[in-house]
Amino acid sequence: MKKSKRIIGLSLLLVFIFSQVILAIDKPEFNLESKSAILMDAKTGKILYEKSPHQKLPPASITKIMTMLLAMEAIDQGRADWKDKISTSEFAAQMGGSQIWLEPGEEMTLQDLLKAVAVVSANDACVAIAEYLYGTEENFVKAMNDKAKELGMKNTYFYNTNGLPPTDPKVEGNHTTAYDISLMSRELLKHKKILEFTSIWIDHLRDGESFLRNTNNLVRFFKGADGLKTGYTQEAGFCLSSTARKGGMRFIAVVMNAPNSKLRFKEARELLSYAFSIHKSIDIVAKGAEVTKVKVFKGESEEIDAIAKDDLQVAVIKGDEQEVVKQTRINKDVVAPVKSGDKVGEIVVLKGEEVLGRVDLVAKQGVEKANFFKIIVQIFKRFISKLMNVF
Repeated sequence: MKKSKRIIGLSLLLVFIFSQVILAIDKPEFNLESKSAILMDAKTGKILYEKSPHQKLPPASITKIMTMLLAMEAIDQGRADWKDKISTSEFAAQMGGSQIWLEPGEEMTLQDLLKAVAVVSANDACVAIAEYLYGTEENFVKAMNDKAKELGMKNTYFYNTNGLPPTDPKVEGNHTTAYDISLMSRELLKHKKILEFTSIWIDHLRDGESFLRNTNNLVRFFKGADGLKTGYTQEAGFCLSSTARKGGMRFIAVVMNAPNSKLRFKEARELLSYAFSIHKSIDIVAKGAEVTKVKVFKGESEEIDAIAKDDLQVAVIKGDEQEVVKQTRINKDVVAPVKSGDKVGEIVVLKGEEVLGRVDLVAKQGVEKANFFKIIVQIFKRFISKLMNVF
């Protein structure tokens, strides 16, 4: 009996120790001085670490992530073009804080203005973009708040495009949370072109007359870092939404209200380093790789090649590689005509019920609709095939 009790006791102790090890892996401890922070897998949206993630705080220039997002959407939707020339209003030119000193009436392309926002956090450029795209800053801010609701940013309110505090203390200024910032950061990352600007360390505008130096030090001093946005006001403290990519893995680290600039970069670096240290990148499929054959109904050709639209890599916690499952899902009915590039299915990568990543499968070649006789033959073949399956 005593021996049995010892065995049971030892077993319970081992279970407890093992559970604590798992808990330590699942819930890392960081001695962060920032009031709020979050660490997210950019591909899946999985939260890896959080500290007061839903605490409402002023974001300062982190606001500009939403400003850049709406601008990128306008470009992708064809409502604006990178080369559009934007004339600066008197209102935009009078913005204080970080700026590129736009003069009333001065023209600059949308591309250069977005670069100024991304690299040096130019408040005047934000307002110029907002007025160009929506007529007034007020209309643009309404669109910002609408987009926030669409993204599920439940604790966010935007008062302006750039994060400057209101001059009237009775007026409510911008507020958001680390979690909400991670949501809009993840959404902005879907527009890969923006990384060409947020990853710039040093550049120029106005034919070299205006010097630009990125406010995000991680872009220069952390391998793989390529965005996204810094922020500072006396009320907000030092804020940062950072992202980095290595070996097909991308993570987002947000810190809010750090006591000084050096600390915000240090703490974001700690979070990103932790994420990369516990994960491994797995190559699933390469862009353009032939994955499978797909049957086409009513087509001149009854079969086409399905290829991967993009590269697909997923991040998995080291040691869990064997739990990753790749599923190839083909659309139930692919009917001619089919154009090259049309979606015909997808590859989905799972770990249990968690989706780690997915990529569309598209037609490698197009297929014209068959003539009447061929269609009748195909219908007959389908009928015979179904009949054979019954028996």
